[in-house]
Amino acid sequence: MSILVNENTKVLVQGITGSFGARHARLSIEYGTRIVAGVTPTKGGQIFEHGGVKVPVFDTVSSAVRETGATVSVIFVPPAYAGDAILEGVDAGLELVVCITEGIPVMDMMRVRAMMNPATRLVGPNCPGIVTPGHGEKSQGGCRIGISPGYIHKRGNVGVVSRSGTLTYEAVWQLTQLGYGQSTCVGIGGDPINGTSHLDVLKMFNDDPETEAIIMIGEIGGKAEVEAARWASEHCAKPIAGFIAGATAPAGRRMGHAGAIVGGVDDTAAAKKRILAECGIAVAETPAVMASTLLERWGK
Repeated sequence: MSILVNENTKVLVQGITGSFGARHARLSIEYGTRIVAGVTPTKGGQIFEHGGVKVPVFDTVSSAVRETGATVSVIFVPPAYAGDAILEGVDAGLELVVCITEGIPVMDMMRVRAMMNPATRLVGPNCPGIVTPGHGEKSQGGCRIGISPGYIHKRGNVGVVSRSGTLTYEAVWQLTQLGYGQSTCVGIGGDPINGTSHLDVLKMFNDDPETEAIIMIGEIGGKAEVEAARWASEHCAKPIAGFIAGATAPAGRRMGHAGAIVGGVDDTAAAKKRILAECGIAVAETPAVMASTLLERWGK
């Protein structure tokens, strides 16, 4: 079991002929991901080939879905066009759209949110994507969607959800080094308007029998981590460790992510850490101890 994606997921890459999209399509193929189609307008009919895998390129997402049966897309499209790329996936009836693009105008994301179909889940934008680790050195049974480094992952029972790509990698590597693998790792992105929240992912991890413990990584700005923690205190019996980035950020100044800005007393790192602790979540004081904090709470 895993959440969102597994070894059977058929993935299409929007922007596969660009340098960034092509690079990560190759890495995903090497990881064992079933990349079945690429989409770049005006490039339909081309073949993207890597490692003996031939991926047909289409002009539209709908034609790619119709011809290949893809159910998930990953978007490597410039910011000015990424909002439309998300909606193209929605119109094509995809189950999941993962948008890696950073810097999408907020007005575009407001339009996307207003036009989303509940049948399609959006992860991102401005996120590292999703990894369900495979088994062994060649990641048999793995699925890598996005930009996360595949080699740091190990198949196991810890779910990871994070607003930060870099801290996702840090938590995963710590777990792997300590001998604990991951069920699924989800980077939800750091923009103020995104498609999937901490709470959404916690609910999925709670329902997943393979996931036995959870690391939740947040940061200053917004109330998403607080909402997730309060839900978990009442509904989730699995051990959770949390980390909140941005403890030294001055109020009113955006730090890194577009959504990482303190707008009120509950948006600060100190306030979020206090609420997480009140909700029974073990709070890591530094990024260096995220995994060990979880293992202590887990009793490992």
